[in-house]
Parts: sequence; C-alpha cells; structure tokens
Amino acid sequence: MDSTTHKLYHVHGMDARGFLESYFSNKEDMVFADDTLKFPMAMIHYQLSTGRAEGTFLIDISIGSSIHQLYSASKFFKKIVILKFQERCIMELNRWLYDRTGAYDWSHTSSAAAELEGTRDQLQEKEMRLRSSIMQILKCDFEQENTTSPVRLPFADCIISMWILGVISKNEDEYMKNLEKIIKLLKPGGQLLLIAALDVTYWSAGAEQFHSFKFDEEFVKNAFGKVGLVIDYYAVQRRRNVSDLIEYKAVLFIVGRKGE
Repeated sequence: MDSTTHKLYHVHGMDARGFLESYFSNKEDMVFADDTLKFPMAMIHYQLSTGRAEGTFLIDISIGSSIHQLYSASKFFKKIVILKFQERCIMELNRWLYDRTGAYDWSHTSSAAAELEGTRDQLQEKEMRLRSSIMQILKCDFEQENTTSPVRLPFADCIISMWILGVISKNEDEYMKNLEKIIKLLKPGGQLLLIAALDVTYWSAGAEQFHSFKFDEEFVKNAFGKVGLVIDYYAVQRRRNVSDLIEYKAVLFIVGRKGE
C-alpha cells in the first residue's frame, strides 16, 4: 500500500481497542513497551516530579485511548481535560473512566506508575487518583476556530500531546497549523510536553495502514521556535523493537515553554 492510500486517523477513524492491544498491552508479543509505555511515562514523571511544570489545569491531546501518560500528571494537576478527534476513542476512554464492563485493563501501567513514584503498594490508588482528576473528555476539531466548540476551555498550565501531531498533519504546513492550535490552548509561561515518533513512514491499526507526516528531531525543534516555544528539555530514544506494524526510527520527548 503506498502513502496515497494510507488512511487519515482523524478523518477515517480506527479500531480504538485494537490499537491499544497492538501498541500498549501487556501481552508477551507486544514489542513496543519500551517506546510506547516506559519511555513516555519515565520522561513525563521526571519532568513533573522535578517541579519543572506547575499549575492546576492540564490538557491531554494524544493518539488513541491511552491513559498511562497521565498518571504522573494526576499527582500534580487537580484538573485534567482530555481531547479526542474520534468518538470511538471517547467511548473506549469512558469505559475505563467509569469502570464499566469490558473496560481496557491498564493495571500493568498503574504498576509502572507506582514503581516510578516508589509506592508499589498503592496500585489501585493510581487509577483512582487519575479518574478523579479527569474533569471532561471532549471531542475536538482543529478546523474550528474554537477547537472544543461549543465548550470554551480556560488556558492550560500544561499540555501533554503524545503522537497526535504527525498523524493529523499531511505536510509541514499542516503540522505548523496544528501545533499553533495546540499552543493557543496554553497559557503564557505554560509548558507543552510532546512525545513524537521520528521518521515515521506508516503505522497500522488492525489490517489498515495510516498516514503520518515524516519529520526528524531538528524539524520539531525548529517548529517549536517558530511558534514561540522555548525548549526546556528534550531526549531521544532510538527504536527498541522489531515489528512491521509501524516504521519509525526513534521516539522524541521535548518540552517547550510558551513565552510570557
């Protein structure tokens, strides 16, 4: 399948549960744990636990229905709003949020969060704390002036965005436009914590292949500068798996602070 036939995540939708099983599960044949679970969780925990990001209100704009990137956030931010492009992802998240039958089992990530925090005997507390911090899960549309219309959100103290910019952007111009949309949600002095896969040519969910705009580390750094984000920290982890579900070279964690 060539790139012209790859589906667009935010336009065509995907199998939300299948995506979680492929990239975030605890199954023995799930090879992505180092890149999709351990690295983002460790980087976000480090950034927040060292006091580099402060406030009460955090927005998450991430791919799929993942919640593991928010464990540390729920310890430091009392209010979290999650934005999603797909109704299927919202439905999947709501199953977990309200502990409904058939909800995805994230216990392997609550264990990892407890280990990071040094509180291994408090596993259930991690998910309870996160659930109580999530105020809303909203549908977003970056084609709208107000991306969460009709709801108008206050400016966030911090935004976490994991793997979403590449999959909703067809080219450099769209990437910059979408990054600016995210920055508009951030208050002056606030921080964007971005996790991105570098040099992605395609990714799969089930039997379907999806588009991703291909970019490298320098492109992201330059993009941050163009939208007025001062880089506070970044780290790159080279790919640590072998799989034909996705083609990429590394994972980037980068933190940018919005100018006052």
